[in-house]
Amino acid sequence: MPKGNPAEGSEEQSLIDTAAQIRSGAARLARRLRAERSPGALSANKVGVLSRLHRHGPATPGEVAAADRQQPQSLTRAFAELEQDGLISRTPDERDRRQSLLALTPAGRQVLLADLAERDAWLASALTDLSETEREVLRLAGRLMDQICDR
Repeated sequence: MPKGNPAEGSEEQSLIDTAAQIRSGAARLARRLRAERSPGALSANKVGVLSRLHRHGPATPGEVAAADRQQPQSLTRAFAELEQDGLISRTPDERDRRQSLLALTPAGRQVLLADLAERDAWLASALTDLSETEREVLRLAGRLMDQICDR
């Protein structure tokens, strides 16, 4: 027989159900947003690198990889291609000359913002069928999901 307050179990189950619904909706939306990208658009890894550098500024390859919960080796090719395309720059780290710092270039910022704008346009059109209250709920949900991700 389970110990504890039965209400605690139902509250825990309610949180699990809520988490599953949020996960499912977020995953479906992420897949749909990826599908709305133009053919030949940057890979998800490359967009992730550019986004990280845009939000947080220059970083070492290890810091960029850790932010995406990846190993730097798994992003080596993406780093090299982004650098070759002039979307990021690589300079020696002043604090540790064995490291390099990656930074977003103006061209990289432009490519990233164009990629985001393309998906934002699709999402904006999808939101037109919702009421202002429903859009506000989603706006709040977006802010809360950002907070959860930053923990």
